[in-house]
Amino acid sequence: MTFSPLAPIIRVTFTLLGVPMTYKAYMDNIKAKTGKDPEYYRAEAKKKGLAKYGELLSWLKTDCGLGHGHANAMILYIQNPELAKKKISEDAKREKAKK
Repeated sequence: MTFSPLAPIIRVTFTLLGVPMTYKAYMDNIKAKTGKDPEYYRAEAKKKGLAKYGELLSWLKTDCGLGHGHANAMILYIQNPELAKKKISEDAKREKAKK
């Protein structure tokens, strides 16, 4: 079996007040609260030249008003949009299967 450098990211479990949330739920909540989609944050980070975790975390929490968990979810999208979109799609499929 080959080790993927993304494996630790894929296994991240997002929680809100100790209750597991899907990655899609985090992204949906950010959009609902701010009116801005993930592509907005990705474009703004690129404009500002922000790429490292620490600088992204600081910017998202301080300037954008996101909480720590929501900022972490957005950082995944900014740094690896393909993986983030895959997680959103997988979560949507799971939600649809539950209905």
